[in-house]
Amino acid sequence: MSNFYRLARKPIAFAITSLFVSPILLSTTTYAAEKQVNIDAPSVPITGNPLGVSSDQLVVPVSILNGRELSLRRESTLGETLNGTPGVNSSYFGPNSSRPIIRGMDGDRVRIMQNGVGLLDASALSPDHAVGADPFIAEQIEVIRGPATVLYGAGAIGGVVNVIDHRIPKEPVNGATGRGEIRFGGADREKGGVAVIDVGNGIFALHADAYQRKTEDLSIPGYAVTRREANRNDEVARSRKGRLVNSGSESHGGAFGASLTFDKGHIGVSVSTAASKYGVPTGGEENVNIDMLTQRTELSSEIRELGTFVERIKFRMAHTDYRHSEFENTEPASRYLNSGVEGTLEAAHQKIGDMSGVIGFQFENTKLKSLGLGEHGHALLPSTRTTRRGIYLYEELSFDRLKLSAGGRVDKINVRSGGGGEDPDHPGEFHFGDPSSKHFNTANLSGGALFKLDDNWSVGSNLTHTERAPTANELFVHGKHHATRLYEEGNADLKKERSNGVDAQLRWKDAKNSFNVSAYYTRFQNFINLYRTGDLVNDHGEENEPDSNITKAEFRGDKVTFRGMEADGRFRVYEGSGDLDLTLRGDYVRATNSDTGNPVPRISPMRLGFGFDYKFNQIGARLDVLHGFKQNRTDAEEFSTDAYTMVNATATYRLGGTYGLELFAKARNLLDQEIRDHSSFLKEIAPMGGRSLLVGLRTEF
Repeated sequence: MSNFYRLARKPIAFAITSLFVSPILLSTTTYAAEKQVNIDAPSVPITGNPLGVSSDQLVVPVSILNGRELSLRRESTLGETLNGTPGVNSSYFGPNSSRPIIRGMDGDRVRIMQNGVGLLDASALSPDHAVGADPFIAEQIEVIRGPATVLYGAGAIGGVVNVIDHRIPKEPVNGATGRGEIRFGGADREKGGVAVIDVGNGIFALHADAYQRKTEDLSIPGYAVTRREANRNDEVARSRKGRLVNSGSESHGGAFGASLTFDKGHIGVSVSTAASKYGVPTGGEENVNIDMLTQRTELSSEIRELGTFVERIKFRMAHTDYRHSEFENTEPASRYLNSGVEGTLEAAHQKIGDMSGVIGFQFENTKLKSLGLGEHGHALLPSTRTTRRGIYLYEELSFDRLKLSAGGRVDKINVRSGGGGEDPDHPGEFHFGDPSSKHFNTANLSGGALFKLDDNWSVGSNLTHTERAPTANELFVHGKHHATRLYEEGNADLKKERSNGVDAQLRWKDAKNSFNVSAYYTRFQNFINLYRTGDLVNDHGEENEPDSNITKAEFRGDKVTFRGMEADGRFRVYEGSGDLDLTLRGDYVRATNSDTGNPVPRISPMRLGFGFDYKFNQIGARLDVLHGFKQNRTDAEEFSTDAYTMVNATATYRLGGTYGLELFAKARNLLDQEIRDHSSFLKEIAPMGGRSLLVGLRTEF
């Protein structure tokens, strides 16, 4: 990471500076003559949908962030950027590591993709591992809520997050287009910037982007560690007030892409690098840091209007080389390496009457290693290799007011362990046993309907059967995990996870007013989760020893049900000297272990919110209020979480000119409340940031 940083730091700074300086100089002379540029981006089709339809034509519930809305919502992590979207929470392992949670499901059940291909990082293995895609470079983020296993992979039981970055131009570019942003402030005193540019002659297009961000320890209201956690755990203390110790970060990255575009398709490639060094809050004196580097090469091609039964062919593939090292008090402790390739070949057929659809082949081959470093380092996983091969079929049949959808996929998954891992304190004993291989065959089915009642109202419903193979982590993990403060043991005898679910939606749209409400129910036959056993062990997993002070936890499968609701709406309440919109949102999820009757841990409470969005000429203003209710429906091993009210405000001023310069200011947590997210592993030692103000300047041309 350090070598790349030294090489990339100056070009990144130059690119960001030049992208802003030239528009500022030019805009001062052209403001009076040039037409104002509106930064709002038009609504675009869902790129993750194989038929390329817009969001209101999809049978499944989906949310899209792009244009001005994404610019105002961008945070330092993907989880925090999406947190507050109906049905979406974040794992929040401090301000630097936060993965989306959809409808109460996290980890591998939420598939994170970049341009339609899996991210292949290590964020699903542990909550302290950051997501490999930075929101700074995202042009659009799509969230599909509910099972999306048929099209996107057998593990996508909770949903899909697709980050679109346009690093491979797929449409002709004539001249130059780009955007940039610099920002300062916030609860973590962020200093950051991003520059993105595309140039082309209508046939050949080039893309380049670069970003850089640096933050300090997060400012918080009150103490980081709760009193009850300090009483329960001797390893944490309440000595720090007003600051979340060891939560700063430094990250940077960039990419180059090129593509050849033509009337009926494109072919292109991109190469990107992202590096980050960030602190992990521990609540104690330990200084834990993670040094992460990911390199990714993507290939994309599409040919349309072939004039045969096969109307379109699309191919996407990415090779990712991910690695990070973990340090405890400056001493190396462990290293994770994850490299692999994933791709999709998809063919769309011509319409058969009113029916359109696609057939696709998806493949993945990844190798994961966990290495112990230093005197006290230890590996949590053996060397593992996972291969997946899947075939899927998706069809839609449209009538006058009715759209029917049906799909299915079958996958063959193989998870192989290299075994080994000799214990230095117990010669001849191995943590991970003999080499072994686990084979799984999964089948996923879905069927849905969307009925348009009239020009404004529509109703929809989906039925799904999903199957997910256990991951290498769930099968083979073995050892003390500092992030979760548990001694974790995998279960090599785990069976595949099965579930059946139904969801229903009611949608209304009238000009600039819209409202959506969804309800869902999912029943798992074998929900794989990590459960505390109540036993105490030492660093070697031994019980009843003088140093046995670590809680043991095991992976197992239980019968679990998830049910919930989510809603959002936008209403134009005033037009005249400016436009004023009212926004509403809310969600609720309830998850219960049917075998024990206990609640599933880390389930967010009900949330309700409203906001006002005002625009008048160059001025924009927004107020958002989100109330999270108290969560006292808890597992036996977790504490309840107090209610909170998050109040945020945003103001923008468009300077105008050809380059669309816009000043913005974001005020967060105006009430300066102590907010702890119940879905966070660190809610007892890492609250959200306190009252803060972030200011910045962005441009788009």
